[in-house]
Amino acid sequence: MAKKWTAFPHASQSFAYDSAAIRKHWPRLHRGDTEPFPTDSQVLDAWRFHHAGDFQQAVALGTAAGGAGIKAAVKAQVVYAQYLEKSAPAKLALLEQAYGWADAARKAAPKDANAHYLYAFALGRYGQGISVAKALAQGFGGKIKEALTTAIGLAPKHAEAHTAFGAYQSEVIDKVGALVAGMTYGAKKDSAIEHFETALKIFPESPIAHMEHANGLLRLFGKARIDEATRLYEAAAALRPMDAMERLDVELAKSELD
Repeated sequence: MAKKWTAFPHASQSFAYDSAAIRKHWPRLHRGDTEPFPTDSQVLDAWRFHHAGDFQQAVALGTAAGGAGIKAAVKAQVVYAQYLEKSAPAKLALLEQAYGWADAARKAAPKDANAHYLYAFALGRYGQGISVAKALAQGFGGKIKEALTTAIGLAPKHAEAHTAFGAYQSEVIDKVGALVAGMTYGAKKDSAIEHFETALKIFPESPIAHMEHANGLLRLFGKARIDEATRLYEAAAALRPMDAMERLDVELAKSELD
């Protein structure tokens, strides 16, 4: 947190929710992660800064608040690292710190579905940063699967966990093949597709749910499903973002189409 982070490049007043507006829009903003409305004002402010795209301030407030605030900090730090941090070593350091916070949070609150999901979210992005093959060799696959199945068991309508579980299974199959993936990691094509489709049913307004579904189809089926993958990316690019994270996803979908 010493250096100033790269500013969110798509600042919009529509993402700067005041206390009344964020309460009104909370169900839509958190349809993907089932996060309950905070009772602590500092935790709420951390989420407000996250949605507005001031990720560094969201992390500062969330970590200072502790408890439920750690979840806001983890999500803000992972989104920042994934989309805006230019230095690869700095990105990995941020992700490693974030999955450490999330692991502590889920151990402190084992019934908190979102804490388990955020651990898998941060660890999965870190694994992608070091390469999926290296991540599997280091045992990340089992940890991610356990966290996601726990999150979905606690909150069956956690759309982001369903999306992440589909992505995890498709990445494992892509790297080690369907037979080894199924026997060693419990990753199956049908299951991956089912989780992608479930996420879109729960949260059809989610850009990342469309994009990860498209990516999964290409990993699992290659060019045979490229038309469907393209339609999913087009759908993501056409969605109206409700916060900074969704705006980053929409812009990424547009750039991929270009």
